[in-house]
Amino acid sequence: MVQSPAVRPEQTGPSAAELAGKLPETSARGIAAAMTDLIRSGELAPGASLPTVRALAARLGVSPGTVAEAWGVLRKHRMITTLGRRGSMVSGPPAIAHPVRFERLGDLGDRLTQDLAIAAPDPALLPPLEAALLAGVRTPRLNDYSRTAVTPALLEAVDGTWPFTPEAWLAVGGGFEGVHLLCQALLVPGDRVAVEEPTAVRLLDILDALEVRTVPVACDDEGPLPGSLTEALNARPAMFLLQPRGQTPCGWSLGARRAAELAAVLETAANVAVVEDDGLGPLAAAPAHSIGSHLPDRTVVVRSYSKAYGPDLRLAVLGGPRSIVERARVLRTYGTGWTSRILQDALAHLLTDTATAAHVENAVRHYRLRREGLAERLAEHGIVTRNRDGLSLWIPVADETSALVTLAARGTTASPGSHFSTSHHPPHIRIAITRLPGDAASLDSTAALIALAARTDRTP
Repeated sequence: MVQSPAVRPEQTGPSAAELAGKLPETSARGIAAAMTDLIRSGELAPGASLPTVRALAARLGVSPGTVAEAWGVLRKHRMITTLGRRGSMVSGPPAIAHPVRFERLGDLGDRLTQDLAIAAPDPALLPPLEAALLAGVRTPRLNDYSRTAVTPALLEAVDGTWPFTPEAWLAVGGGFEGVHLLCQALLVPGDRVAVEEPTAVRLLDILDALEVRTVPVACDDEGPLPGSLTEALNARPAMFLLQPRGQTPCGWSLGARRAAELAAVLETAANVAVVEDDGLGPLAAAPAHSIGSHLPDRTVVVRSYSKAYGPDLRLAVLGGPRSIVERARVLRTYGTGWTSRILQDALAHLLTDTATAAHVENAVRHYRLRREGLAERLAEHGIVTRNRDGLSLWIPVADETSALVTLAARGTTASPGSHFSTSHHPPHIRIAITRLPGDAASLDSTAALIALAARTDRTP
């Protein structure tokens, strides 16, 4: 669902005749350009009402479809807001979409004592980078201006770790950049995308910004349900976007059987691309299973290494069919062009270094202990969670707002469950476990606080 700008109090705007006199060109592009100039200059102020499409079209001597097309351009850039039968009004100068689901709610100032909202890696559990960066600066093509999709060292390090054999590879600046590139390359505004319900807020923000419509796919503890995906395909989506393991927020991972069942459903929908966002990468406890093992010609896996090796590496790798990966590579040439070969070869060192592997295994163990430790204590309070992997817990609550307010009043943040869903869903909050205290007494008090918040309901 695309977020609309805040609606300002409506003000009287120009009549159809007055506005038509300010629009020298009558093509859809010309109308949109002239309207943009009027809004930027302030001649059309925020809150000003606009004449109806039909009235303006009659004054300009064009079809209503021409004005409607221009209005669509203005809405895309959030310059006008449509108010149903009340027509449209000016929102303000051109603006970009904000990741409103991901951005933090409220400001606790200096009262924040425990941040359970952001599932960022614990710096104490990240491996040292000195040796890796030294290896990176020894990259054979240092300061070569040619664009390198993936360095030979990184390709050698990741080849064989994929759940299927990709035709093409591309190193990108993190997992969400990889997903964003693929969505930009494969989708157009108005397309539909089948997506898990619930799913990661960053994925929903990307889809909102691209003005595509989501089709929810219900899940159980093994991932998306084949029957629900079958129903979603009736909406003719262009893409199926999912997380194959350590899913945020529910923590499930695809097994080989479920991956095969989903692939069998997708066999009947040849035009649906499959994008798998493997956000945990090496931190996932479960093995990597993929729909791509059965549909390699239209499945891309985006594997992020930021949570395992450090967010400042900003690295992920795309592996999949050449026809899709090449689209993302070409789109990237308009921006950064390629990912630093220093960082690519630094990651290659980390992926092949035995001491680093021990660091990652230690992090996996610590995150599991924190996740299971909190889950067991919550179960003692009667709160059942089902996350088997990942960096968070999906907590059922009586009322989302009441739970968040109860936590905030005690200096603790959490993520609202509604931000992870595209349709009505039972109330939840998402708790990140990466920065949980390690001692039993602190875990006990954290669990007691979350349980209090989970039981709190709005009073009549």
